[in-house]
Amino acid sequence: MIGTLMIGLREGLEAALVVSVLLAYVRQLGRRDAAVKIWIGVGAAVLLSLLLGAVLTFGAYGLSFRAQEIIGGSLSIVAVAMVTWMVFWMLRAARGLSGELRGQVDRALLGGGWAVAAIGFVSVGREGLETALFIWATTRASDVAPLVGFLSAVSGILLAAALGWALFRGMIRIDLTRFFRWSGVLLIVFAAGVLAYAVHDLQEAAVLPGPFAETPPGAGPLLAAFTGDAAWAFRIPHLIAPDGALGAVLKGTLGFSPEMTKLEVIAWFAYLVPVMTLFLRASIAQERSIRTRKAAVERATAPSKGTP
Repeated sequence: MIGTLMIGLREGLEAALVVSVLLAYVRQLGRRDAAVKIWIGVGAAVLLSLLLGAVLTFGAYGLSFRAQEIIGGSLSIVAVAMVTWMVFWMLRAARGLSGELRGQVDRALLGGGWAVAAIGFVSVGREGLETALFIWATTRASDVAPLVGFLSAVSGILLAAALGWALFRGMIRIDLTRFFRWSGVLLIVFAAGVLAYAVHDLQEAAVLPGPFAETPPGAGPLLAAFTGDAAWAFRIPHLIAPDGALGAVLKGTLGFSPEMTKLEVIAWFAYLVPVMTLFLRASIAQERSIRTRKAAVERATAPSKGTP
């Protein structure tokens, strides 16, 4: 629930910021007709996202177990890739997002105005599709009921909508750079857990070597170390109950399970360590750049010492 709530809040706030910029700009231009078309595009994007979520949740039950695991593992990897791209993209685009959207609106208004609806649809639809896919993958990895995952995500989206409205009205101020940095850190941790579970799915489907298949005859020592009983990295359900509160929290946040294979652990570390390092390095460099620019502006605008 924590994971899906954070996903809904993070993605929802991104979408809310985009919509607020679009609406504020067309209102400034006096184009109320364009505002209506923006809302039409946003509504269509929300419906598409809900449709994708329904297909992911209910569309695979007629397939065999192996097919479901292959689809689940593959889509989970896609979700991890999309979220990873999103956190890095938002880190770079947050400061220039408003100007970019205003330029798109200016070009869209040259026609009949329906291109503005397309901007709203694409901007919100991208966030919505990412949200639907990652919530589905996170819910599967956490063994949370789909309805519970959906409701916690909706709670995050509603909170994001409220924050977006308050920002739009000037009622509150949020350091968005820091918000997207630390929410990005959390999402990277969640994504590592989803990737580990994707490996587990593919092992159950016998796409990857794992403990669910016997070691093939004549297998070399490397393959033998990742198949059969030797494939387990650890099995400690007697210490941490998989269905207990601690097990649920660890699985829902860190992707930790009391029974994990060597490939799951390798995938978790191979993703988390380099991606987190690159993200924090880029975030710190961005903050230093912002401070440097602010200091330069302050020096340029400050009166000289000889000025009376």
